[in-house]
Amino acid sequence: MTTDLTHVAIIMDGNGRWAKQRGLPRLAGHKAGTENVRRIIKSAVDFNISYLTLYAFSTENWARPKEEVKGLMRLLSESIDKELDELDREGVQIRHLGDPVPLNASLRKKIQKSVERTKNNQRLVLSIALNYGGRAEIVQAIKKMLEDKVTPEEVNEELISQYLYTAGIPDPDLIIRTSGEFRTSNFLIWQAAYAEWYITPTLWPDFDKEEFSLAIEAFRQRERRFGRVLS
Repeated sequence: MTTDLTHVAIIMDGNGRWAKQRGLPRLAGHKAGTENVRRIIKSAVDFNISYLTLYAFSTENWARPKEEVKGLMRLLSESIDKELDELDREGVQIRHLGDPVPLNASLRKKIQKSVERTKNNQRLVLSIALNYGGRAEIVQAIKKMLEDKVTPEEVNEELISQYLYTAGIPDPDLIIRTSGEFRTSNFLIWQAAYAEWYITPTLWPDFDKEEFSLAIEAFRQRERRFGRVLS
């Protein structure tokens, strides 16, 4: 059985269904989901997790209705305004995973400010995957390697990892997906090669500290082999 849990990544799924079950607009579900992020960050600190990565908005999510996307971006912007001071005080280092260019200028500026302000914090590294896609990440890594004139002989797994958005962050040990869906959704497809997965039917706004604890306990019952046969 394993006990080594350093990095947890979460696909925060189910906001829309949570709202629908309550007869509310989808944006109400996203608001509830955004508010839940604060509780899960605190739980991660309590569980002594060093790295927490949250899938907030994918490269494919732009295809959603314009009003929903606009509302999501507003919620993310407001969340930074409300939470940054406390996150900084609590020693949380914020990192952004994804392409910032398509984001509006105001949100880009807030993200850059958050990353710069918290870059020396050590208690928890919180990575927000925003306008993130695993395939797009690998494509941009290859482009940067070509720009840097990397030779074929230099290419190995370690080098590729250094060109990804997650450079300097260990691969996730555990990936949690809420809402019961069994798919990776283009999330950390390079980094998740040997991650353990935990799927829960609980919708993201209802995923609390107790649910988080159950996921961690399930992880600790597993034996990670990394392709090897253990005696």
